[in-house]
Formats: sequence, structure tokens, C-alpha cells
Amino acid sequence: MKEQWKIIIQVFWTFFKIGPVTFGGGFAMIPLIEKEVVDKRNWLKKDDVTDVFALAQSVPGAIAINSATFIGHRIAGVKGAIAAMLGISLPTFLIVLSLGIAYLFFQDNPKIEAAFVAIRASIVALIIYAAIKVGKTAIIDKSTFGMFLVGTFVLFFIHPLFVIVLGGLVGSILVVIKKKLGYKIELEESKEKEKNENRFEYFMGAGI
Repeated sequence: MKEQWKIIIQVFWTFFKIGPVTFGGGFAMIPLIEKEVVDKRNWLKKDDVTDVFALAQSVPGAIAINSATFIGHRIAGVKGAIAAMLGISLPTFLIVLSLGIAYLFFQDNPKIEAAFVAIRASIVALIIYAAIKVGKTAIIDKSTFGMFLVGTFVLFFIHPLFVIVLGGLVGSILVVIKKKLGYKIELEESKEKEKNENRFEYFMGAGI
């Protein structure tokens, strides 16, 4: 039980640190989350984080909070989900509240306006970097590359939620077709193995 609470505190602190330095929302969080959760603490695999972000975009709510909640749950269950949600939300809430009050007094300051222009440019760079990182694990063959191209195009015309739903349907159909044609589904066995390893590590750490 003591080990489990230690993990929960670590989850809270990890997302508490990510929240204040993440400009640009959920997509800009991807590199930081991957560095902390995958590279530094080895809680999840890269593919797991990619799946979480895909799921977080398919449900209502802010992608940053959704992603943190899903990842926290994968790491330490319901308590981990609550810890991650509070960790990502609390510093952001306090910062936004403070900036909102300060902006009323400094909104016409040219230095402040210049700073926001620079921040917007940096956000674009973060999102592009996040897209490249996710693309390395999501685009694995010709079919996924084709879905990427088509999905990017149709995003200009329909709501992102419909693109996600359509992507899931097309992906399921492609898997069925590939199996019937005798093609090997490469990630099927490896991802299941990784999930089982994560579950084993969690239960061992929690003393179950």
C-alpha cells in the first residue's frame, strides 16, 4: 500500500510539473509527457502514450486533462487518474487566474504583446514536433500513411471527432481485410505483450 501511494504522489508531481510549462494545450504536452512518463520513469511505452492521445481526442473535454487522466489511470488506477487530473489542472488554474488579473492592467503594453506573439510561434513549433513524434509510432505502413494523408485533407471540411470515428472504422476494416488476405498484423502481438508487462509491473509495485 505504501508503494502504491508513492506512485500516486509521483504521478501527481509529474503532471504538476508539466502543467505550468505547457503552452499550446494538449498537443504541446506530448513531448513532455513522453519524456517524463516513457523515457524518465518508464511507466508506459511510446505506443501506449500515442493510444492515450488518440482516445483523449475522441471524448469531450480538454485534451490535456483527458490525456493526464487516462495516463494516470493506466499507471495507478482510479487514484492515479485523480492524482494526474489534479496535478495537470491545479497549476494551470492558478496561473491562468493570475494572468487574467494581470492582463487587465498590462494588456496595452507593447512588450507584453510582443511576448505573446513569440509564444504563439513557439507553440506552432511544439505542435509540429509533437506531430512528428506521434507519427513515428502511428504511421507504420502504406495503409496508415494513406489514412494520414486523407485524414489531414478532410480535416479542412469536417469536425475532428468525425475524422477520429472514421479513422477507427477504416482501421478496423483494414485489419479484417489484411487478415483475410493473409497479411501479418505487426503490432498486434507486441502491443499485447507490452500491456501485460505494464500490468505486471504495476501490480508488483503496488504489492498486490
